[in-house]
Amino acid sequence: MAVNGLNGVNGTRSKHDISTLKVNQSRLMDAIHGGCKYGAAHRYGDHPTETGMARLSLNDADKQIRDWFLATAKSLNCKTSIDQMGNLFAIRPGKNAAAPPIMMGSHLDTQPTGGRYDGILGVNAGLEVLKVLHENNVETEGSIGVVNWTNEEGARFPMMAVASGVWAEVVPLETAWNLAEVSPGEDGHKRTMKQELERIGYLGSQPASYRAMPMACHFELHIEQGPSLETERKRIGVVKGVQAFKWFEITVKGRDTHAGTTPFYARMDSMLCAAKLIVESNAIVKKFGGLATTGILNADPGSINTMAHTVTFTLDIRHVEDDKLSEIEKACREAFSRISEKESEKGCKIEWKELVDSPAVKFHPDCIAAVEASTKEVCQDLPMTSEDGQLWRYMISGAGHDSCYTNRRCPTSMIFTPTKDGISHNPQEYCSPEDCAIGAQVLLGAVLRYDKLRADRGDFS
Repeated sequence: MAVNGLNGVNGTRSKHDISTLKVNQSRLMDAIHGGCKYGAAHRYGDHPTETGMARLSLNDADKQIRDWFLATAKSLNCKTSIDQMGNLFAIRPGKNAAAPPIMMGSHLDTQPTGGRYDGILGVNAGLEVLKVLHENNVETEGSIGVVNWTNEEGARFPMMAVASGVWAEVVPLETAWNLAEVSPGEDGHKRTMKQELERIGYLGSQPASYRAMPMACHFELHIEQGPSLETERKRIGVVKGVQAFKWFEITVKGRDTHAGTTPFYARMDSMLCAAKLIVESNAIVKKFGGLATTGILNADPGSINTMAHTVTFTLDIRHVEDDKLSEIEKACREAFSRISEKESEKGCKIEWKELVDSPAVKFHPDCIAAVEASTKEVCQDLPMTSEDGQLWRYMISGAGHDSCYTNRRCPTSMIFTPTKDGISHNPQEYCSPEDCAIGAQVLLGAVLRYDKLRADRGDFS
């Protein structure tokens, strides 16, 4: 297959001799699975790689994979740095080392019941690109690097892509540092991001800002996390943007009273009210062609025979268009007020707290063009599997990524690979070794094409 590696060439290569440079599939998969020993969990099969992951941001396993990342980067003679959010940067100097680098970015943290590919593929593919350049003595015009963004998932500290948000100067540093973890530790205390960055030794001194770490552009390889590519038997998604989404924490306040002695008409049942709100949110988004999800639900005091006086739940709403998402939010707010006041017996009170506001993203045409050109070259050597005769398609990402924030400060685009059965945020999340390597090969080609574009348009003069 076209992407199964070149393992060393003497002499210095032409800067943009793209077609002869091949990623090493076996080496890429060894890196992915070798790193997954840090935080492996949720075994579902007998093979050593048949586990999921529980590498939540800034836990002990995250420290171990960070140590591995830096050691790997230094072995490739990369310059490494750590910023105030623990974002890790590894840069291979180019001919014009003073110019902002092309960066390949993703994340190494996972969901509590995560898989081996979400984010992990993107970081490892970026390192594989650097390995190919290093072993083939390729001198690029500009520098090229990899970034591991902190807490992209938002699973432990409830703000997704928070560290890239700080880098983009959209999220205030103090807000991010003061984020408390969702679940308390064994001692009952909830630790903040800053406390955990200090604990594991990754509170860097470099300012977390695009001004301190400017990027020429940002490319992110990621599994699709949905079924489209697999269903259509395509190998690559050329991502043109990301749908809009918002996260909220909804608090419903009622009254805790006895389950056996309180008739319905006298109840202020916050749990029943919350259940109605969750059902209503799904009905609303279906009318607009969007999505709604509640992933966390907590009740207090938590007794079988006592109504909860307070219930909190999360609400994630999404749509490909900003104005439609605004309409969804407005409709939910109106319906929630009606249900809590008039359709919950004696009534409950609700409070909204916005956690994330991520507008629809349109990626940069130059980056998209580089990905598309690389995709076409890679796909022309692959067997045809798609009924329409094309092995790739344009896509809009349904999920948020660090690229949403980098896009605000530098040209950005993404590359998608197929996800088996569309399953993600699940231990059985899977992307085949061949598809991982195809994605990495597209990433390599896109990066080198953008490097050539920078030289051709005089960025370094």
